[in-house]
Amino acid sequence: MASLDVHHDVVDLAAALVDIESVSGDEKTITDAIEAALADVPWLQLWRHHNSLVARTTLGRPDRVVIAGHVDTVPVNANLPSRNDGDLLHGLGSCDMKGGVAVALKLAVSVAAPTRDVTYVFYEAEEVEAERNGLTRISAVRPEVLEGDFAILMEPSNAKVEAGCQGTMHIDVTTTGVRAHSARSWNGVNAIHAAAAVLDRLAAYEPRRPEIDGLRYHEGLSAVYVRGGVAGNVIPDACTVSINYRFAPDRSVAEAEAHLRGVFGGFQVEVVDSSPGALPGLDRPAAAAFLTAVGGTASPKFGWTDVSLFSALGVPAVNFGPGNPELAHTRGEHVPLSQLRSCLDAMTTWLTSPR
Repeated sequence: MASLDVHHDVVDLAAALVDIESVSGDEKTITDAIEAALADVPWLQLWRHHNSLVARTTLGRPDRVVIAGHVDTVPVNANLPSRNDGDLLHGLGSCDMKGGVAVALKLAVSVAAPTRDVTYVFYEAEEVEAERNGLTRISAVRPEVLEGDFAILMEPSNAKVEAGCQGTMHIDVTTTGVRAHSARSWNGVNAIHAAAAVLDRLAAYEPRRPEIDGLRYHEGLSAVYVRGGVAGNVIPDACTVSINYRFAPDRSVAEAEAHLRGVFGGFQVEVVDSSPGALPGLDRPAAAAFLTAVGGTASPKFGWTDVSLFSALGVPAVNFGPGNPELAHTRGEHVPLSQLRSCLDAMTTWLTSPR
């Protein structure tokens, strides 16, 4: 059984977490290790659901914050075990997001008397489909354990606050034609050729850049797959362009769908999946206090994160964690040692300072 010494330096703890392989669907070992490490912490109450673990203080504080991080990673890409070069910790998940998990674990075992009650959530399956996501599963059976006045996702954000998140929607736009032998192509209608009009609309599309709570978001509409063809001597009768839309959080899922159906009017459009965005919520007192405590100014989150789920529960949330999000899912991902320590210091100060 893998074990974790949570009393080690946060850098060593992050390295130990990286060295426990935990590709999505295989999180039992790492969750077992986290549960064992927290089992004897007297100020925490533990509850496990599948391979997600919730650890809560119940000190009777006037407000509660949630600090959450996922323990799974994308598949291994010749980037294990971890490697510390003195400035950077390299390895699978070091950036996304075992560095953030290490910070949360250190807080859980070292901050015995926070001025706010804290719910720590270490959850499975963030990197895969939503129905497997640990937070989604928890919210389906015990949503009350995720309630709070404010939530922090320890997603990599270069140790700066990234507020809210954009929504995401995948659609399939399909063109149709008539099959024929390619030697007599004039007898058919080529569906792949017809898809050129879809690509033309994408190329001409001007994305919105709305300002929300003082933050400038930047939408995106991109083709991500093109599927079509029957055989090397057949004119194809169907072609599908798969498109991803990243929309600012001032649009609902329904509004995003209506917008896309307008953009691709005249074509067959099918919504494959979608997840709503989350408004920044920086006007909420707990969020404003956190931003003041950790310093700097907030930036918009352009990707989708689980702040969306907290937003749906009525809990304002931000992303704040060590590591550059642009390195997530890359073979060479790494996290600066200085950011591991600065995130831990900032959050320790915030959790122990007078409200």
